[in-house]
Amino acid sequence: MVARCYLPVASALLLLSQFTSTTFAFKFTPTGQTVQLDGSSYYVPPDVVSTITVSKHLKKALDSAGGLLPFTVVNAGSFTYGEKDFSQDIAAYTARDDVFSKGFMEAVYVQYSNVSNQRGFSAPRLSSNSSVSVVTTGFASNTSTIPTGPYFVTSTGAVHEAWKLFSDVQGAFLETTITNKDGTFSVLPANVEGQSLAIAVPSRLYFTKTEEKPLAGVRLGIKDIYDIAGLRTSNGNRAWYHFYPAANETAVTVQRLINAGAVIVGKMKTSQFANGEVATADWVDYHEPFNPRGDGYQDTSSSSSGPGAGAAAYDWLDLTLGSDTGGSIRNPSQVQGLFGNRPSWGLAPLDGIMPMAPQLDTPGFLTRHPDIWIAASKVLYSDNITMSHSYPSKIQTINWPTTNDSVADGLLLNFLDKVTTMLNASTTTLNLTEKWSQTHPVNVTSSVLDLMNLTYAVLIGQQTTSLRDPFYAAYSAANAGRVPFINPVPMTRWAWADSLPKSYLPAAIANKTIFEIWISENVLVADDKTCSDSLAFYVGGKGSTNYRNAYRKAPGIPTGFDTSRVSNMGSGPDFVIPIGEAPYFSNITLRTEYLPVSVDILAAKGCDGMIFGLVQDLVKAGVVKGTRAGYSGVTGEQILF
Repeated sequence: MVARCYLPVASALLLLSQFTSTTFAFKFTPTGQTVQLDGSSYYVPPDVVSTITVSKHLKKALDSAGGLLPFTVVNAGSFTYGEKDFSQDIAAYTARDDVFSKGFMEAVYVQYSNVSNQRGFSAPRLSSNSSVSVVTTGFASNTSTIPTGPYFVTSTGAVHEAWKLFSDVQGAFLETTITNKDGTFSVLPANVEGQSLAIAVPSRLYFTKTEEKPLAGVRLGIKDIYDIAGLRTSNGNRAWYHFYPAANETAVTVQRLINAGAVIVGKMKTSQFANGEVATADWVDYHEPFNPRGDGYQDTSSSSSGPGAGAAAYDWLDLTLGSDTGGSIRNPSQVQGLFGNRPSWGLAPLDGIMPMAPQLDTPGFLTRHPDIWIAASKVLYSDNITMSHSYPSKIQTINWPTTNDSVADGLLLNFLDKVTTMLNASTTTLNLTEKWSQTHPVNVTSSVLDLMNLTYAVLIGQQTTSLRDPFYAAYSAANAGRVPFINPVPMTRWAWADSLPKSYLPAAIANKTIFEIWISENVLVADDKTCSDSLAFYVGGKGSTNYRNAYRKAPGIPTGFDTSRVSNMGSGPDFVIPIGEAPYFSNITLRTEYLPVSVDILAAKGCDGMIFGLVQDLVKAGVVKGTRAGYSGVTGEQILF
């Protein structure tokens, strides 16, 4: 019996000896943790901001809390810092920051900067603040100062930032992110209730804007057609996301914003391959985000659907980066009451951005905040824009209301009246088809509608060779000849592009060039003093409905020409300005709800800085205001579900 038992034991010992003599290579990476404080969820990143000396009283509090304690850092410039100063600081923190709460006053770290350490110095009394259990002190140099605000401290004195977690209840994000020490990004390893992804945002108190960092602390969402190092890109397609590895480099445009201090909090949904898709009918791989305005069941428009929905819905999100080829920034901005811009073509590089039509693709922003919009645009477009405050004395209106027959008409007429008064400008009516018939190039006989009818559709058809063909080839080679799933809209457009003779593309490029020259010589003409000899206004949105629960016909080809194509084909700027909202009777809620009203402003190519200057002056004059997140861009309020 002994011999029979010995053999398996010996074998086990031999196997164990082999294990112990083997060096196992494994990678262990801390990813932080999530905690709850006063009913709110927080993400505690693994990186240590600083290390402080743990006092006797702080250690006791840490032991009681299990080794991790919320605490607040305040900065004292002298030893006279006391209760009054502390109360003022806390009031300022509460007013400015959506991450800070009084729960972080469990312990307070009074940090003395620019003062010498004095032996025997004790912590100031903050007894009037009953929520403060422990007050401890420390001294900081210019290199060791901890930014003021909320943190978590461990029993070893390690200080970690506090990032508050919010739920993406509108489904605007595809992936939420954290920044790594090496400048790459990783997927946020956290979640909260709300049946959606969690987004982590840092305290606003950690950041101070400077000339070098004008976007310090600006929370930024990125449309998921931009590469970000360490993250996968989906382009709105599941197969693409899972087939290709994470990006090695960050798109140049995105990196500029990061370098200026912006904090990327996630990648946001796009309609598939940035084609125009409508909610429910066309979205298959991913669900379209929810437009927060009005009854909550209006289409977000596309393709910057996630950036539009997120910017309109969330107070904690400051800015989103989208792209515009045929209206993909402007349309979501119009229907969700946001500031948005299609810039003059060519102002920013397209490296690291999914291609659609290289003659049309442009990066731009969607936001509720005109000041952040302008600051971010200065960073993104760099020396390619010059801010100016000299304006044309002529405004051309396109399909503008002439009588006050609705709330939207009243808002539009009132806006035009205030701008013309402010600029001491005259207004004229612009009819593009009539203008073309009077001034078209002598060698062109077709109408502008006929000339431009297929131009956009043909140009975006280039996506078949720049994106589809290499994708299909690589995917098929790796999957036994299979092809990936494609949503109905891009599939329809690509099939149509395949049917065209090769001569159509150079003809479309030539037609675009003809139109661009014509618009620059006859409609929006460059001016040495005011950049553009005139501004052109057209109606961006009048609070019209586009329900996401409607059954729709099969997708078609985006032929035709209208005012929204002027900037695309003319290569000039087109800026969306929200001016209010109009009532409608919702067939969802069976109540009167409200949707945004907006104006689009056109100018000569390269006059983006002049329009930004005008927006600044309109804000100063009270003609234009930032919008609010939630049910209404005017009043805010809780989103309907």
